[in-house]
Order: sequence, then C-alpha cells, then structure tokens
Amino acid sequence: MELHNLKPASGATQGSKKRLGRGQASGQGGTAGRGHKGAGSRSGYKSKKGFEGGQMPLQRRMPKVGFKNLNHVDYEPLNLGKIQHLVDTLKLTEITVENLRQHRVIGKSHLVKVLGTGELTTKVNVSVHAISATAKAKIEGLGGTVNIVK
Repeated sequence: MELHNLKPASGATQGSKKRLGRGQASGQGGTAGRGHKGAGSRSGYKSKKGFEGGQMPLQRRMPKVGFKNLNHVDYEPLNLGKIQHLVDTLKLTEITVENLRQHRVIGKSHLVKVLGTGELTTKVNVSVHAISATAKAKIEGLGGTVNIVK
C-alpha cells in the first residue's frame, strides 16, 4: 500500500461533486444549473416549505374534513376488573390518582375515569377525576365510597 493507492472506504464519501459555474467547458458553466431568470436563479433564493412553483399546494387542494373540539377532555379508562386486580396484587384499600401514578398505571398528567366493565368483589374507596354511573353503583353497592377530584 502506497500513498497513491489510498482511497476512502466505499460509502464514506458523497461521490464527486460537480464544480458549478467554472466556465463553459465544465458542462455547468453560464447559469450553473439554475436556469435563466426568475427567483430561483438569484442568490439568496429560498422557497417556502410546500411551495410548488405557483401551483396550488397539495395541503390547500385537499378537502378539510371534520371538526376538532378544543375543549375535549381525554380520560385514561380504568375498568373495575383492573381495580380488582390492583387490590389483589398490591393490597390497596384506596384507589387514588396518586396511588395509580406511583404504581405506573397512569402517566403523570393523565386524567382517570373509572368504567363499569369487569367484576369488583372487595370494598374499595375510589378517588378519581370521573366515574361512570354503573361503576359508581357497583362500588357503592359493596360499601365503598366514590370521590371526584378536580
């Protein structure tokens, strides 16, 4: 191996870059591949994101469908079956938002709504952001209490 044999590993370089605007013999002289006249031929030209040369851009051609309610509140569902599982495995008597965050059942900023799916067999006190009517009836039927927190 000698100095004149050295070359970079394959894929390490971007390939040969054409030298633009270096005279007519280079094949990219004169306009340097920018065409004649117009904003694109000038120095300092930047096109906007999504600009299609004056044609109506795709994001403006597509129909706007639906409605997004800005006041929508998204709750993390918690079924009674899951509460029973937590009571059995963690020996909890009270289900609070802090307990659920501590045991990583919900995320840091999630709001919780208890739903009535599943069976609950033990008395438990629940303190959450929202609760369905069936879940409330089942919990209170077993002698537990329901508290809504803000």
